[in-house]
Amino acid sequence: MLRKIDFYIIKKFLGTFFYAIALIISISIVFDVSENIDDFLSKDVPVKSIVFDYYLNFVPYFANLFSGLFTFIAVIYFTSKLAYNTEIIAILSSGVSFRRLMRPYLVGATVIAVFSYMLGNYVIPPANKKKNDFRHMYIGTRKPANEKNIHRQIEPGVFVYMSGYNASNDVGYKFTIEKFVDRKLVSKLSAEYIKWDRDKKKWVVHEYNIRTIDGYTEKISQGSEKDTTLNMLPEDYQVVANVVETMTLPVLNKSISNLKLRGVNTIDYEIEKHKRRSGPFSAFVLTIIGVSLASRKIKGGIGFHLGLGLLLSFSYIMFMQVTTVFATGGLLAPWLAMWIPNIVYGGLAFYLYRRAAK
Repeated sequence: MLRKIDFYIIKKFLGTFFYAIALIISISIVFDVSENIDDFLSKDVPVKSIVFDYYLNFVPYFANLFSGLFTFIAVIYFTSKLAYNTEIIAILSSGVSFRRLMRPYLVGATVIAVFSYMLGNYVIPPANKKKNDFRHMYIGTRKPANEKNIHRQIEPGVFVYMSGYNASNDVGYKFTIEKFVDRKLVSKLSAEYIKWDRDKKKWVVHEYNIRTIDGYTEKISQGSEKDTTLNMLPEDYQVVANVVETMTLPVLNKSISNLKLRGVNTIDYEIEKHKRRSGPFSAFVLTIIGVSLASRKIKGGIGFHLGLGLLLSFSYIMFMQVTTVFATGGLLAPWLAMWIPNIVYGGLAFYLYRRAAK
């Protein structure tokens, strides 16, 4: 059961957290406006679009980006104030154990973790898409990239090959599709190029040659043009920067499954998936560290606690970046790379908690 003192601590915790987040978002918006004001004015961007299509979708991203850092700072700041006002001493002297004192902090951390999880997986992705669409419409242009030497599985036992794909006109060159049954080749289509018909919503192969194999019998047919239905779309070959950031969790999971089926590298997608899971959990780790450090009076006061808190926060963020690089390079599994910082700092949290409880 939560008591009056619990609600007092939760109110202080969440109040400080959301105040700090609002402050950093306001500062970020000011800097972003100063950076983009020339583009807004030169392109005659409507004020309504700037406010509702860009900055309204700008806020959730930065709120989630700084949630871990300001969880730690909020805990350090207001807990230090409680300690230096002897409120922590009064609470512990009344018979409340340090373990019991942690309860309202963990309730506050749960609120922040749920807030971060919902933002990261369901709110921010569509907001990022709207924000990116705004930038492409008014500030820059979307330039589809061209892929080369494409080898993909589009269905179980069905493989496609292209020497290159031009995303601007939806044409794939030196196209081949092979179908296997029980690991045996049963048909192979080769074409000079394949083009997406935007009116029919179908692929059309040009200058094709089809080999159909049935045991020891082989049948060959040729033609200049043929409509075909394939389990792929032009969007599958359009490389768009940061597209993974625009996917909600269900879409991200589905994309990972589809890309694995096609034999495409999914490391970036899996890193994003596990980062969205491990990020909210860090609220608990950082909260325990913060309370354990700031609940006692030490020489240096609140300033020392804040300095130490910032040092640990930035070391955590740097550690996360290092493990991300290892995962991108294939040195660590994506899930392990994203969870190692929580595991290491979780061990530190446990040590500091045991020490503070004594």
